[in-house]
Amino acid sequence: MLFLMFELDGERYALDAREIAHVLPLAPARPFPGTPAYIAGVIDHEGAPVPVVDLPMLALGRPARALMSTRLVLVHLRDEYADFDDADRHAAPRRLALLLEGATRTQTIAAERFAEAGIATPDARWLGPVARDEHGYVQWVKVAHLLDARVRALLYPEPPSWQAAGAGEAR
Repeated sequence: MLFLMFELDGERYALDAREIAHVLPLAPARPFPGTPAYIAGVIDHEGAPVPVVDLPMLALGRPARALMSTRLVLVHLRDEYADFDDADRHAAPRRLALLLEGATRTQTIAAERFAEAGIATPDARWLGPVARDEHGYVQWVKVAHLLDARVRALLYPEPPSWQAAGAGEAR
């Protein structure tokens, strides 16, 4: 499998390339008050707002640094419980941008090389299994587990709050 590699304070992590829509250069996000600190705001991508998760803030409690290797990585955010063999698999996934440091290369790693680390991370369910190579460990980040239900509801309200607010108004 092909992975986009990135770093969190010198440790290596990997995103499944099949979950990635685009890798963009670092750009400012419009802050969005009322969201957790790791929500950096929103960016415009092809005319649509896309929420941005600052992964170093989520994982380490510090904002991403503006490095030459820092990227905005647009990922497909699917429901972690979705059964993609049913009709829902044809629904367009939501987009989410991840602010990542050191996201400049890819690496092929066989899925079977990854194994559970033996450490439960209930507050960081997005941390997946680990694999070892000549450079040490790399941990698989599971995009579907990045946002808990409360944060998903903040970022992707149903129906969109701007539609619900105007539904009763005469046009």
